Amino acid sequence: MNLLGKRKWFQSASALFFNLNLPLFFTGAIHKGPTKGICVPVFNCYSCPAAMGACPIGSLQNSLANLRFNLSLGIYQFGLYVIGSMAVVGSLIGRIPCGWLCPFGLIQELFYKIPSPKLKIPGFFKYFRYVFLIVFVVLMPLLVVDPLGLGQTWFCKLICPAGTLEAGLPLLAANSALRSQVGFLFAWKFLLLIGFLVWMVFTLRPFCRSVCPLGTILGFFNKASLFQMHVDDEKCTQCGQCARVCPVGLDPNLTPNSPECIRCLKCLDTCSYGAVNYNFLKKHKQEKCSSHCF
Repeated sequence: MNLLGKRKWFQSASALFFNLNLPLFFTGAIHKGPTKGICVPVFNCYSCPAAMGACPIGSLQNSLANLRFNLSLGIYQFGLYVIGSMAVVGSLIGRIPCGWLCPFGLIQELFYKIPSPKLKIPGFFKYFRYVFLIVFVVLMPLLVVDPLGLGQTWFCKLICPAGTLEAGLPLLAANSALRSQVGFLFAWKFLLLIGFLVWMVFTLRPFCRSVCPLGTILGFFNKASLFQMHVDDEKCTQCGQCARVCPVGLDPNLTPNSPECIRCLKCLDTCSYGAVNYNFLKKHKQEKCSSHCF
């Protein structure tokens, strides 16, 4: 089995692993076991009925939203566990969870398989990810607070389509009491989800490339993580195969460890010349010799 075949199995298995309590989809309840205190390394909604762990982005917002209130009580909790968990994952493998483990990444790829004209995302869209991270994940939970100093998880509340798909819709379908409380906010989130689902049909991984805060944070570590991509200039023929198959529109020959790279390894699987490779726990050294060597 080639890498692409293995990746689909990894994606499917991880989607199941992070959401093992499948019977809860039919009860309208949320799993509340001890594992819910553990941050998973992927974008998977805490309120998904079957979710076994916590989304790191939701947990980060929750820590920041409670920061002022906690400090007013003399409780010095800064969400270091959440930040540390993302830093550990990023330092080890960078954005590998985006390409191999993320359930919402798998959903985007499946929708892209629907026959349709395929469109490219303009390069500047990648900068929107930083806006969503800074404004909705960091600043608004910290600054938009009630009189007690408590904020809210604004990205989850106003933006996150994964939460609507994985949590909102299943909970409403199984819980009639919740359906009676649906209002404008859910209507907005539902329309936003539909917009993203349609976008996924025409463009590969649009959420990852223009919105996802978790991918943005993990991407900060790509160039320094223990897992590194590299291209052998001696073998590379500049044929452009790797760039044509890259799901995020990169040219691996130029930027093999770009913050946008989700490390799906499609470029490695596609290269006919064996020029693209990776290493883990060791530094790649590429030695070149020219006339100056002699």
